[in-house]
Amino acid sequence: MRLDVAVPNRELASALITICETVACAGGRPVLVGGCVRDAVLGLPVNDLDIEVFGLALDRLRALIGASYPLDEVGRAFPVLKLHGLPVDVSIPRRRSAGADGDASQEALGDPQMHLEEAASRRDFTMNAMAWDPTSREVLDAFGGLRDLEMRVLRHTSEKFVEDPLRVLRAMQFVARFDLTVSPDTVALCRTLTIEGIPAERLFEEWKKLLLRGRRPSRGLEFLRDSRWVRFFPELGPLHGCEQEPDWHPEGDVWVHTLHCLDAFSQERLGDEWEDLVVGFAVLCHDFGKPATTRREHGRITSRGHEPAGEEPTRAFLGRLTNQRDLADQVVALVLTHLRPQAFYEARVGDSAIRRLARQVVRIDRLVRVARCDHMGRPPRPFDGFPAGDWLLGRARALEIERSAPQPLVMGRHLLKLGLSAGPRIGKILEACYEAQLDGVFSTVEAGVEHAKVLLAREGESCGGPAK
Repeated sequence: MRLDVAVPNRELASALITICETVACAGGRPVLVGGCVRDAVLGLPVNDLDIEVFGLALDRLRALIGASYPLDEVGRAFPVLKLHGLPVDVSIPRRRSAGADGDASQEALGDPQMHLEEAASRRDFTMNAMAWDPTSREVLDAFGGLRDLEMRVLRHTSEKFVEDPLRVLRAMQFVARFDLTVSPDTVALCRTLTIEGIPAERLFEEWKKLLLRGRRPSRGLEFLRDSRWVRFFPELGPLHGCEQEPDWHPEGDVWVHTLHCLDAFSQERLGDEWEDLVVGFAVLCHDFGKPATTRREHGRITSRGHEPAGEEPTRAFLGRLTNQRDLADQVVALVLTHLRPQAFYEARVGDSAIRRLARQVVRIDRLVRVARCDHMGRPPRPFDGFPAGDWLLGRARALEIERSAPQPLVMGRHLLKLGLSAGPRIGKILEACYEAQLDGVFSTVEAGVEHAKVLLAREGESCGGPAK
């Protein structure tokens, strides 16, 4: 099959031409491999390039490309050349060599003389094992990737799939991104692999792709169950079979509900990586507390207290993936409050409660996104557009706290000017002033300073003399 690979970025297209011509003139054979070929076949824009070079040693390749482009060399086991400022990776074929004990202690070895078909056999899935020859414009497809893409099937390329167990999570996110069905043989092979030894940061990257790029995250999580890898994420397993009250959740158990919520989230991403990541994880984790709190009471199924019960499993789940404390804290804040928008709307709470909510979750617009997905994840129950979210956003916008917590008006420097000395006492007065601000007692710095004076005067009276 002949294919024209369209690279919309001119600088990237120029780099592709330059590198390929330089390599070919030196006697090497450059081909595009991996995801860029897959995306071109699917008619998707090609925004990054993975170039594999046959027939040239890495040192020679480094010198040739380095003459035109500044390079970074990454990877200890097997180096990859990365162009500065451009999403281009250049490498030579590699094979794994067993260590002296013949077991999993393997290292990658470059082999520029490897046959192209053997190099392709080491790629994870057939759709990623295709290569594209820029000279002939032919798609080189030794393992049937074109056929599998047409049939929407994800299939492992060869028995070498087991060399990297992370490929199970890659399958999870690919299934979600491209709406694929996994070959039964591949599912069976995935069941033989374990998560042991995979660094947390590599796990995190695959979960990120599921949440940030998955068109149907539900498909990825269903594959996780089919492959039995859900056992490595024990917070997910109990969601399956955890009953819900049919009047409120006609869609089924908590697992089914969570899948619907994630698919709803995928349709409403903003394109802001951090915001979508925080909200995506919060949607995934929002009902982690239900298995521990679900009860039958007077013929009804309840899960009272599942918001606070969700904190511990959410932190445990995220703790296996990343040490980013700020991510965990912000996700947990949303898990703890995901019922609040509807409750506040029904009670028509005042400004003080909304200010305190903003203080807890940092961004009320995030919380509304999570709560909206929660309400959307209940088919066939009709979705009413979530008026509670619109009401809360409108109130938060009027208070200027839609995307940030209320900023304290009274600061330490104001109290120092009143004659206080640095120390714990200032902290207590500042906290009391902030609480009064949240209650609406004052709304300007000047009024806040006057309130601080009143607090100091009362403090002095309670101590039997003037405050000092």
